[in-house]
Amino acid sequence: MTLETIQDASDVDLPQSHFYNSQRLRLHYLDWGNEDAPLLILVHGGRDHAHSWDWVALQLRASYHVVAVDLRGHGDSEWASGSMYSVVDSVLDLACLMDALGADSVKLIGHSYGGAVVALFAGIYPEKVSQLVVIEGLGVPLRMLKEVKQDPAWERIRNWVKKTKGYARHRPRKYPSVEEGVQRMRSANEHLSLEQAKHLTQHGLRKNEDGSYSWKYDPLSRVLSPLRYSESELQELRGRIDCPTLLLHGLESWAGDPLADGRGEVIRGARSQGIPKAGHWLHHDRLSLFVETVNAFLKETERS
Repeated sequence: MTLETIQDASDVDLPQSHFYNSQRLRLHYLDWGNEDAPLLILVHGGRDHAHSWDWVALQLRASYHVVAVDLRGHGDSEWASGSMYSVVDSVLDLACLMDALGADSVKLIGHSYGGAVVALFAGIYPEKVSQLVVIEGLGVPLRMLKEVKQDPAWERIRNWVKKTKGYARHRPRKYPSVEEGVQRMRSANEHLSLEQAKHLTQHGLRKNEDGSYSWKYDPLSRVLSPLRYSESELQELRGRIDCPTLLLHGLESWAGDPLADGRGEVIRGARSQGIPKAGHWLHHDRLSLFVETVNAFLKETERS
């Protein structure tokens, strides 16, 4: 199913573009209307953008007030100047978005890095989150962590300084045409249809003065913060989540089942589900099944 067929079938308007401020940054979000319905905020992953959720938003907007945010340094939001792109920064941005919307309660869906953001937000503000869907956002599987050398703090910070300084000299890759960007998009996710790749690329590229195209996201957003939570702190934060929680993973992804390996076991009442024939971007790979699964979860666990 493509965005075009959904639009034709639903005869809906495009979302409204809005901006708000967080930490002196001008950040962007898409509002799909239906303001009288419960608020549902969609949070994309790294190197992605709010339009990544368009297909999902079109199918959920009848029941919810759907808002899709461009995280700092992504999409049409400003790049951060003099700051790290940490999960905590994005938690702040999400809190400021709720203030801008005048919302006290929210349903959250986040993918990958965005999944880490919404999970952390729900642990810090459990009273504000009524339902939570995390798509491959609880970090790498524990089996992979055990295989990776755990660097001491001083080494992580030195590497972060080195990479950050290196990106100061980095020039974003230029594509001579949108079509070449589409090819790059499809090479990153073989499950994408041509229509999906075109849509994601058109919203993910900006045109340069010389007529070439570059991705909108800030290259510095790829540098991971050297400041990490200890395992006990992560478990404490996840243990504070106090709402129905659905943990989704693609059965063809590297991410694995976060309940089976213990990453999500402290989230009270959390349920986990694998999506067949789907990789890391399972909301693209199996759109209809994803929406069906999320809709069933939200309706079943709605608190009166």
